[in-house]
Amino acid sequence: MLILRDAFYGLSRFDDFQTSLGIAPNILSRRLTKLVEVGMLERRRYCNRPLRYDYVLTERGRDFRPVLLAMMAWGNRHFADEGQAIELVDRQTGHVVEPQLIDRHTGEPITRERHEMRAGPAASERMKARIAFRNSRALARQTLSDPNLPESLP
Repeated sequence: MLILRDAFYGLSRFDDFQTSLGIAPNILSRRLTKLVEVGMLERRRYCNRPLRYDYVLTERGRDFRPVLLAMMAWGNRHFADEGQAIELVDRQTGHVVEPQLIDRHTGEPITRERHEMRAGPAASERMKARIAFRNSRALARQTLSDPNLPESLP
């Protein structure tokens, strides 16, 4: 994730990633190779002698940005006792922005109370069972905490 973060900051060269992250070249090489293999980064040659590459975000990699922003907001909310080290700001207004996950169709925030997971068409039987179990437990908790239920219910 830190490599992807740095790629969003504009880094694309091996040496720049290594300087930023302070990790051994062999580890960085393996991680960059893996990110290329899974389609998050693309290698683009920028020098023939010696052979050198830029590592550029792909569409899949760029789609990861909201995940990083959500993690940044979570970290700022829970681990920034001395103040936030980094903030997301609106370029036009200069105001600090706090990312929030919303439903694209309704514009409503995604909440635990309103939304639940459901097995998709490619879910394995094990995944379907796990989700059904989780949803039944959530429903039981919700039912037990319902203030409109009679006192005689367990």
